[in-house]
Amino acid sequence: MKIKEKTSTNRLVPLLESLIRREGRSPSPLEGVRFMRADASLPRTPIVYDPCIIIVGQGRKRVYLGDQVFTYDACNYLVLSVPLPVECETQATPQKPLLGVAIDVPPVTLHELLIGMEDDDEVPGAVRGVYSSVLTEELIDAMVRLLECLRSPMDSRILGPQIVREIIYRVLCGEQGGALRALVARHSRFNQIARILRRFHKEYDKEFDVETLAKEANMSVSAFHHNFKAVTSASPLQYLK
Repeated sequence: MKIKEKTSTNRLVPLLESLIRREGRSPSPLEGVRFMRADASLPRTPIVYDPCIIIVGQGRKRVYLGDQVFTYDACNYLVLSVPLPVECETQATPQKPLLGVAIDVPPVTLHELLIGMEDDDEVPGAVRGVYSSVLTEELIDAMVRLLECLRSPMDSRILGPQIVREIIYRVLCGEQGGALRALVARHSRFNQIARILRRFHKEYDKEFDVETLAKEANMSVSAFHHNFKAVTSASPLQYLK
């Protein structure tokens, strides 16, 4: 179900304003949930995003990955299923700062949800590491309840994890579900590339050999190049640089 921007703004912004007082990124009372605020527009800046779901109640951001542009604002949310170095542009003013929330997506939660959903659909053959998608009323309802519980440390501990689980479930059921399914499908090529990307970010100070990485991913060098670029819009060497 598509929504108008006014619906999202009216419901999320007052809660976000009461919770996010500090500019930049800041932790919430619930582990795996972070606040985002910008009081002014920012030009395209290099940044590395970890896998997460980002929902914005006010303001607008654009992510640039190669020749692709992804917008997330009061009408659209962002899904990142692998760690990606991108360029990010922010639109905000002191009167209407950007206000948003980033929610981590633990693979264990994905596995549990897919088992509960008895999901046996085939994983899409070609999926990207980042998408933007239209917010739904169901997802906004869950976000409102999450923000309300974050006002109380006890509510955050008791109720928060289940609401986060619901939000991930809503995303799994939406247009972005394929990327998240591929992330936990053990033998999918997307999962194999995601595993290599996680290693890059943990061992960024090491030297990597493309042939060895392709072997670890159980692919030929040409297949590794093709699938790596399909996910990240960069070759392995470009990504490392």
